[in-house]
Amino acid sequence: MDITVDTRPVRPDDGPLFCRLWDRLSPETVYRRFHAPLRRPPADAARLVDVDHDLREALVAVVGGEVVGVARYDRSPNDPATADVAVVVEDGWQGVGVGRQLLGELTELAARRGVRSLTADVQADNDRMVGLVRRLLPGAVLTPVHGVYAVQSPLPSATAPAAA
Repeated sequence: MDITVDTRPVRPDDGPLFCRLWDRLSPETVYRRFHAPLRRPPADAARLVDVDHDLREALVAVVGGEVVGVARYDRSPNDPATADVAVVVEDGWQGVGVGRQLLGELTELAARRGVRSLTADVQADNDRMVGLVRRLLPGAVLTPVHGVYAVQSPLPSATAPAAA
């Protein structure tokens, strides 16, 4: 079942919403996103809401005034046409299309801004994320490296450039 939720670019004042989201994430979801069993937000949590909406972007899914999912990209400093992507969705909102919506919107935005290749690290047993990558990025190559897939995917050119 896919539902559509409101999305928007992250804002600097979203910090408290990110902290509340963190409190609703299960240990497994945190581990799948950060590849480590973190018990509290990363020390540089402020960096999660500090984006320039070009080289670093994050989109949030908002339901009832609360952030329930985040998709982000960070362009490579050595090659701005390549960006690393990551997605996290609150446990109660997983499996209903929020991650698909966020990643789809983020990849379209990245393409309009000149990103031509996406990378990600996805745990090989993270069936939901592996399935999402295969559906939304059909040209992706998933290379297994020590229980993690190193994902590399071409990104088609966009039809209209996006303003930063």
